[in-house]
Order: sequence, then structure tokens, then C-alpha cells
Amino acid sequence: MSDCIFCKIAAGEIPSATLYEDENFRVILDLGPATYGHALILPKQHYANLMEVSDELAGKSMILAKKVVTAMTGLLPCDGYNVVQNNGEAAGQTVFHYHVHLIPRYKNDHAGILWKPGKLTDEKRDEILEKVRGKIR
Repeated sequence: MSDCIFCKIAAGEIPSATLYEDENFRVILDLGPATYGHALILPKQHYANLMEVSDELAGKSMILAKKVVTAMTGLLPCDGYNVVQNNGEAAGQTVFHYHVHLIPRYKNDHAGILWKPGKLTDEKRDEILEKVRGKIR
């Protein structure tokens, strides 16, 4: 898409702090990092969200996430990692180009990615199972 900033970055039209690049992806440092070392995996082809990405490319993005996280964990003084992929505004997606966040975590970093667990009631469990079970293709 001609107006997508992540398309332009992935294509090299806008300079970025590129950590890695191959035929499918560019991995960059996030300009608005949650923590020290926060990186983004950007596909070079435009997809608005995970539902538009092919199974093959989705798999490749997770394999690449593992490679980058493995390399960075040994080089940055982090205590853990979040691998985050948001879909839709309600889920926190602000740029509508599929991307994966790689967020190094440090003790007491206050990055705010955790949530307070709720409770799955029997009623809600049964409702969800009835709606979804057997529909996943």
C-alpha cells in the first residue's frame, strides 16, 4: 500500500535501524520502544492483520521471532521476552500492517503488558465451545 508507513520501512524507502533483513521480512528497532531493545518484525508485503497473512508467512514470522529473541537474549541484559502480535484497534493495533513485537523484559520495567486474570465460568466456557468448536479450519 502506497500510504502504509510499515510498507515503506520494510521496502527500505524510509531509513530504519535494521537488525535483520531477508526476502520476506525486515526486523527493525521500534522508534517508540516499550523497553530497551524492543524490535518489530515487518513483512515486506502488506497484510493488514494476522487473518490476511498466509499460513506459510505466519509460520516464518514466528520462526524469525525465535531466532531474533534467541540472539538478543544473549546480547541484552534482559530477564525475559514478550512476543506480541495485535489485531484490530481494540487489541492495541495502531499501524494496520501485520507486525510482530519482540519486547525484551527486565525486572521491574513496568512495560504493562500483563493483565489481571479473570474467571472462566462454566456458562461462558460452554457458550464459547458451542460457538467455536469445530469451526477452526
